[in-house]
Amino acid sequence: MPDSLALTRFLNHLFGGVVTSLMQMVGVHPTYPDAPITDAFALELLVAACLIAFFVIVRLTLSAEKPNPAQHVAELVNEFTGGLADQIIGHGYQKYQAFVTCIFLFVLSNNLIGLIPGVPAPTTSPVVPLGLAIPTFLYYNYQGFRAQGLIGYIKHFAGPIWWMAWLLLPIELVSHFARIMSLTIRLYANMFASDMLTLGFFSLIPIGIPSIFLGLHVFVSVIQAFIFMLLTMIYLSLAVSHEAH
Repeated sequence: MPDSLALTRFLNHLFGGVVTSLMQMVGVHPTYPDAPITDAFALELLVAACLIAFFVIVRLTLSAEKPNPAQHVAELVNEFTGGLADQIIGHGYQKYQAFVTCIFLFVLSNNLIGLIPGVPAPTTSPVVPLGLAIPTFLYYNYQGFRAQGLIGYIKHFAGPIWWMAWLLLPIELVSHFARIMSLTIRLYANMFASDMLTLGFFSLIPIGIPSIFLGLHVFVSVIQAFIFMLLTMIYLSLAVSHEAH
């Protein structure tokens, strides 16, 4: 069992048997049946719990007269994602803002975990970016069906010239499915490279110089979370647009 985090061992002790049984029911056989929960998944759960706790605290302590620091942070994030969504998605962006905000904060938090010495960011494991890309793909397509209806959304793939639909439809479908791999590889490759670079310099020069690469890791973490959110907004904008294609 290569995982060494205390949190991972604790979760495996409590839920390992149940998780293994569920995985085997769907035909997946974990490499370590006694410890199917990995460090990456354990850290994802921790991030999700912390984000939920943060927003519960913000909601319970809302105050117009004396906003606390948590409320200030939540308002800044809301204004940032809302302003960007308004520019990209346009009218009615509010119904999608919660999803894109959660994507941004979740990706950013998982990226920044890599700053902890000896703890790789969960996004350096390819299954984590893939696990974010697939629900994003399903979400924007679902919203496209809701906004345009079945026929209208299929026309979205067929292009503006009806007699070219037989050619454009398969091309568009392949292009859309390729977005899953694009989102996955972009996030995974950049975070993996950043983690390896930081780890390498910490191993060679443990004092002074590595702080520069920690700053670089923060920069890459923020940029990659922003890009993931930005692409999600763009895909949503294209999916729910009622303009003629």
